[in-house]
Amino acid sequence: MVKANTPGIIASILAISACVACAPTAIDKNTSATQGNPLQMGDNLRVADPSAYVWGDGKMYVYTSHDLECQEDFWMKDWYAFSSTDLKNWETHGPLLSVNDLTWADNYAWAPDAAYKNGKYYLIFPAGTGHKDRVNPENSTKWMGIGIAESDSPTGPFKDMIGAPLWRTPYANDPSLFIDDDGQAYLYTHAKDHDYHVIKMADDMRSTAGELTKMDMGGYEPKMEGPWVFKRGDWYYYTMPENNRILTYYMAKSPTGPWEYKGEIMGQENNSNNHHSIVEYQGQWFLFYHRWLDINSACGRQRHVAAEYLYFNDDGTIQSIERTEKGVSNFSER
Repeated sequence: MVKANTPGIIASILAISACVACAPTAIDKNTSATQGNPLQMGDNLRVADPSAYVWGDGKMYVYTSHDLECQEDFWMKDWYAFSSTDLKNWETHGPLLSVNDLTWADNYAWAPDAAYKNGKYYLIFPAGTGHKDRVNPENSTKWMGIGIAESDSPTGPFKDMIGAPLWRTPYANDPSLFIDDDGQAYLYTHAKDHDYHVIKMADDMRSTAGELTKMDMGGYEPKMEGPWVFKRGDWYYYTMPENNRILTYYMAKSPTGPWEYKGEIMGQENNSNNHHSIVEYQGQWFLFYHRWLDINSACGRQRHVAAEYLYFNDDGTIQSIERTEKGVSNFSER
């Protein structure tokens, strides 16, 4: 495996560029603990890229990536989960899996997703090797692929049962794993030259079935990351951070389209990236996402998970959402 080895001056440039590109909002350090947002997840843990699910035990589970304090260029090493019944008090689980447990990757433990099928819980995750040289891109050796791990418990530990990525080409990350009512699992990713593609998972969830297939997006295909697919009633929803910043969505009558673009769910915040999930819990729909906030950090703004209530119109379209400090802190009182 290729090991990252960056001279000190370039490392400093990379760390600075990562923060400058985000340009997010600060938050009052003295009052953040009393706010609904960001969610109080873990003791001094910086987590992001929330994938939220409700399993058979009736709890809300949120699977996340884990930002190391003052990390270099999103070099990340493991994944966590958090569970709650009131969306205010969260129990920490993890690490669920680490790149140290993998034979095919040693870095880039980015945005995960999860699923339940065949009596097993699955953690699907991106990981990789190498180094993205932002100063001299022609020297970059970075590669990322999608792995899948299994557990008998929603909180792990998870094990990489196949010891390899699901595929090596194209370079891919940001997996979204959707299981339809008939039990068929669909995998959507952000991939090099393969955005807006889908591939079926085999029934054993340890391999794919067929090839990546380009979906009909109705003629509108902006730059994107982190797709999230879910179903409500007869409608399927393909949601994403458009231009990596603005949460937008499409609707369709099939998990593979054709999709019709519907517009914005949540606007961008100070030109910083976002990553999200949408889930129903106890009859209420929620949006989980992350924000870049300066909360007791030695290196400024870091990513933190937040949540808001989400509402639909009568025709199934999604109402736009504003970021709030209150978030879902009054959920248990509703």
